[in-house]
Amino acid sequence: MDDLKYGTRDKRGNWTPNKPAGTAPLFVFPPQPLALLKWLPSYFLPYNALFFLSALAWWAWVIPSVEVMQTLAWGWVLWLFAVNAVAVFLWYSAFELHLYIRRAQGNRFKYNGKFPADTPSDVFWFKSQNLDNFLRGFLSGVPIWTGLQVLVLWCYANGIGNWVTFADHPVWLVFLCLIVPVIHEFHFYCIHRLIHVPILYKWVHSVHHNSINPSPWSSLSMHPVEHLAYFSTILYHLILPSNPLIALYQLHYAGFGAVPGHVGFDKVELTEDTGIDSHAFIHYLHHKYFEVNYGDGLIPIDKWTGTFHDGTKEADERMKERYRQKKERLNARKTTPAE
Repeated sequence: MDDLKYGTRDKRGNWTPNKPAGTAPLFVFPPQPLALLKWLPSYFLPYNALFFLSALAWWAWVIPSVEVMQTLAWGWVLWLFAVNAVAVFLWYSAFELHLYIRRAQGNRFKYNGKFPADTPSDVFWFKSQNLDNFLRGFLSGVPIWTGLQVLVLWCYANGIGNWVTFADHPVWLVFLCLIVPVIHEFHFYCIHRLIHVPILYKWVHSVHHNSINPSPWSSLSMHPVEHLAYFSTILYHLILPSNPLIALYQLHYAGFGAVPGHVGFDKVELTEDTGIDSHAFIHYLHHKYFEVNYGDGLIPIDKWTGTFHDGTKEADERMKERYRQKKERLNARKTTPAE
C-alpha cells in the first residue's frame, strides 16, 4: 500500500495520518445517529468480536468445572497460567514478527520511523526495549492477569458475586457484553490519570513510558502495580450482575486488546491494496507527548477535560499553551511567601 495516500512523512521518517484523530460518536450531544451507524462496524470488527470469541473459547475448552474451581489448587491455576502465557506469546508475537522482526511492510504507516531494536537505551533491561518489554510482560503481566482471573472464577464458583445466566437475564447480559469496551475505557482512564500523579508516575507508570516508540510487546511492559490496576477491570463483574463468560471477555479485551493500541502502525497491511486499521494513533500521541490522551477516545473524557490531542498543529499549540499555564502556576506557588 502507498501510505502517502493516507498521510505524510517528515524528514525524520515519521508518518502522520491526513485525518486527525477523533473520538467515537457515542457520548455526544446532540446525538449523531448517522455517524453512529457508520462507526458501529468498527466497534465490533475485527478486534472486539475476536476478543469475545477468544473468551468463548476459554469458557468452552480451558476453564475447569465449577466444582474444580471451588477449591484453589495448583493444577488448574497453573493450567490457566500456561494457556494464557501461550496465547499471549502467539498473539503478541504475530504482530512483533510481522512488523518488527521481518519488517514486512517496512515503515509504511509507522508513526515513528525508527525501530526500537535499532536504538539501544540504558533505560531498558539489557539496553533492549523488545527484551525488556517481553520480560516484564511475562514476569509480572501474565501472572497478575492469571491471578485476577483465578480470583474471579473462584469467587463465582463459591457464590461470591452475582452470577446471572443468559437464560434468566438475556437482555441485560447482551447489553453488558456490548458495553465491555465502555467499562474498559472508563476504568483505563481513571487508573491511567491516577498513575500520572507525579509520585506514582515516578515509581510506577514511568516503566511503561520508557517505550516512547511503542511496539507490540510494550503493551504489557508495566510495573507490577500498574499490571494489578490495569487488569482489575475484571473485578467490575463481581459487583455488577454478570457472568463468568463476560468477565473473561473483559479480561481478554484488556490483555489482548492492548496490542493494537501499541502496535506503532496506523494500518497493518494484509495485501498490496488492503490493511486493517489499528486505531493506535490516539494512544501513540500519549506515548509521544505524555500528558495528552489519557483515554482511547471511546468516551471523550479527554475532550471534556481539555487533554485531547488529535495530531494536528492546532492541537500542538493548545498543548503548549496548557503546559505554559501549568508552568506559570507552579512558578507562582514557588514564589508565594509562606504565611
